[in-house]
Amino acid sequence: MIQNLPVKTLKFKDLTIEGYSRAAVQTYWRFPELKIGFDLGGQPWSFMGTETWFVSHGHIDHIVCLPQYVSRRRMMKMEPPTIYLPESTIGPIQKILREFTRIDRGRMPCDLKPIRPGDEIELSREYVVTVSATRHGVPSLGFIVWNRRRKLKAEYLDLTGDQIRDLRLGGTEVTVEHRRPVLAYLGDSAPSGLDDCPMMYEADVLICELTFVAPSHRKEEIHKFGHIHLDDLVERRDRFQNELIIAAHLSTRYHSKVVRALVAKQIPDMLDGRLHLWL
Repeated sequence: MIQNLPVKTLKFKDLTIEGYSRAAVQTYWRFPELKIGFDLGGQPWSFMGTETWFVSHGHIDHIVCLPQYVSRRRMMKMEPPTIYLPESTIGPIQKILREFTRIDRGRMPCDLKPIRPGDEIELSREYVVTVSATRHGVPSLGFIVWNRRRKLKAEYLDLTGDQIRDLRLGGTEVTVEHRRPVLAYLGDSAPSGLDDCPMMYEADVLICELTFVAPSHRKEEIHKFGHIHLDDLVERRDRFQNELIIAAHLSTRYHSKVVRALVAKQIPDMLDGRLHLWL
């Protein structure tokens, strides 16, 4: 039996959250209902069927398994995947894939798409992804997945079905799009990545990095390297409107028991039970 990479799973309403994240080790997330994943620092066999991925930045623990993933899908005769990456990483990744093709003598078919802050990617009629800037040691991005629905405009609510039909036939737009942020993925970032994209605080689910928790690790120094400290969450507790906040990407300097103890000391109510440590 082939052993899978470590994968934690959490069900939240209609969303399944799967993945694993430890700083400088490997980070990968998948959301089966949305048919997307974030970051390719590892590639569990169970994730291979997901063909659309968003990579937050080019650090090796977030991108190293991209060639492996592409190669596996080719060997299994699956369609080439679509992978969205920061614009600055496209050239180097294309070169890496060419070198693997030369060494392995196997094709590496995939659709690499450059993205920038402000971009919007349509996943389906129901979902779109928006891209925001984050602050890390290399160019990095965050993402929000929005559910969108068209609703009848307020001025037409009292009309009959026949009247609405006639307006539509006459070329009048009778509906307006409403969006709800269902999932926010910060990636690796200093707190400004959250603060500069306020809707991250509004998404139903927020996956937020929390690399450092110990008082001996000064947050001012941590911010310079593009990471978040436990003190940053405490300072922003009133801003989190999310129903679920997943704190991930913990440093390997800490044992899981130490993380739980330090977090419990500073946030004993776990943000009213909404904070989940991904350990």
